[in-house]
Amino acid sequence: MRAHTAPLRALAVDDEEPALAELLHLLREDPRVGDVVRASTAAEALHRLSRAGRADPAGPDAVDVVFLDIGMPGLGGLELARVLGESTAPPLIVFVTARKDYAVRAFDLKAVDFLLKPLGRERFAEAVRRVAELVGSGQGPRPAGPGTGPAPGGHVPVELGGVTRFVPVADIVYAEAQGDYARLHTRDGSHLVRIPLSALAERWRPHGFVRIHRSRLVALGRIEELRVDGGNLTVRVGDRLLAVSRRNARAVRDLLAQGAYTRPHTG
Repeated sequence: MRAHTAPLRALAVDDEEPALAELLHLLREDPRVGDVVRASTAAEALHRLSRAGRADPAGPDAVDVVFLDIGMPGLGGLELARVLGESTAPPLIVFVTARKDYAVRAFDLKAVDFLLKPLGRERFAEAVRRVAELVGSGQGPRPAGPGTGPAPGGHVPVELGGVTRFVPVADIVYAEAQGDYARLHTRDGSHLVRIPLSALAERWRPHGFVRIHRSRLVALGRIEELRVDGGNLTVRVGDRLLAVSRRNARAVRDLLAQGAYTRPHTG
């Protein structure tokens, strides 16, 4: 955990412009808050937070707290908070809503506070105080180095025709590089995400993923066969044969020989 004496870095999320403007005003007026950024949708907020985490979890674009509306079209605030809670170093969450009936679900998601619209200055200042106290005592986001990101117990957000879906990492069989993107292959299809393969390799190494080639990363538990043909090594995952580079061959052999994986249940 990191001690935090610098001003808070906040993200304000609301799909209604007047409400977002008021939220931004209150945040910028508070001396305990430094950088404030905005998002008009939960999907935009998720993209911003994911990008900041990939760049540097402790860097200038990192976020300590998200002030989050709940009732938004498409991906809602509760769903966003649930996804963020599965990440390695999630920001603190303060919900901002006109609906009292969301309170129980909000605190089930370990929200720091629950503010009702219209926002009162004193009540808002109390929420900021709680956040500052938590972050200052080391209970805020915790940078974990280059591996910070969604763990394989969580999900990867993917965009499909303007809709954000969340693919369980446990469903991913292998990933391959496509420039600055990675294509994630599951048994049911594939998804293109804007995450370099090198970042995924670093994040998922402790969880049973291995780089078999400079352009491919495979879940060890999905490997069904290891083949050697004329000195060339390949692995079979489902109906695909994937080449293993000479550089990675020894590591793959050793991991498989050690049984350093758990074969997934296929139902």
